Order: sequence, then C-alpha cells, then structure tokens
Amino acid sequence: MANPRTASGADAEKSSAVKTIATNRKARHDYFIEKTFEAGIVLTGSEIKSVRASHVSLQEGYITIDRGEAWLVGAHIGVYAHAGYSGHAPDRRRKLLLHAKEIEQLAVAVDRKGHTIVPLRLYLKAGWAKLELGMAKGKRQFDKRETVKERDMQRDMQRELAGRSKGREGGRDRGRG
Repeated sequence: MANPRTASGADAEKSSAVKTIATNRKARHDYFIEKTFEAGIVLTGSEIKSVRASHVSLQEGYITIDRGEAWLVGAHIGVYAHAGYSGHAPDRRRKLLLHAKEIEQLAVAVDRKGHTIVPLRLYLKAGWAKLELGMAKGKRQFDKRETVKERDMQRDMQRELAGRSKGREGGRDRGRG
C-alpha cells in the first residue's frame, strides 16, 4: 500500500510550481535592486483566500525592521467576501519570516543612506505565500530616463532582427520606393 503522504509525479510537479500573484513593477523603475530575498509571510485565513484570488497590491508597500523582526507595511490585501465576521484589515502590518542573518543584512542596508527594502513580488510556492523582497537603492531622475532609453533601444533592435528574419530590410518591404 502506498504512503498517502507521498505525492505522485503529477502532484509533485503541481506542488512545486510557482504562481505569481502580484508584482511591484514600479519598484524596478524607481530603484536599483542590489539583492533579493525570499520571505514567508504570516497571513490570517481570510488573507490567504484573498491572496489566492489575486486581490493584492504591493505598489505602496515597503519593509521595516523593528526589534529584530521584518514587517511588510502598506501592502493591500483585499477583504475576502465570504469571510463573515472574522475578516481582516486590508492594510495591516504583516510579519515576514526570514532568517536572523538575513534580517541583520537588511537592517545594515537600511542604515546606509539611500537604501530601502521594497516588496517585488508575491507568489504561491508549494501552497505557501512567499514574498520576494529587494535590497534597493533609489534611482535619480536621470537614471530612470537612461533605463527607459536602454529598454527602447533593445525593443528597436529586436524589431529590426525580427524584420530581417522575415526577409525584409529594416522592417519595410523592399518593393516600395
């Protein structure tokens, strides 16, 4: 008789799959991400239901270190409609689960001028909610313009290469004059 705790091949693949729930695209635009960390997040029952329904926004969120613990502040997890009387506050502080050495690294980084910790992505991994956070340094306006310029140049090069592979020179038909 097979052990009920042993997952079959299909179940094992499904449980190890990562499903992205929310990303903070603004963070990569506003900051240079120097290092990333994966943290567990302490959620209530109605919060995990809302996370699985993708009712999450990380745009205004940031991470603080308080008394040796990491906290997610300002992230919005919507109210679960079927929660009943035991709902949750959508914008409450949520404890992050990190190793002590990781928390120490983050605390040292925050003490340096111009550094902060930002949430990058919330995802489900093997059924557990995980938060990818980044040790970040703020970009100046000039840096943001340079990033946009580089992205546009990459996009133009990709278009040029795609046009040439289809037999057109520069993306235009050769027959026209």
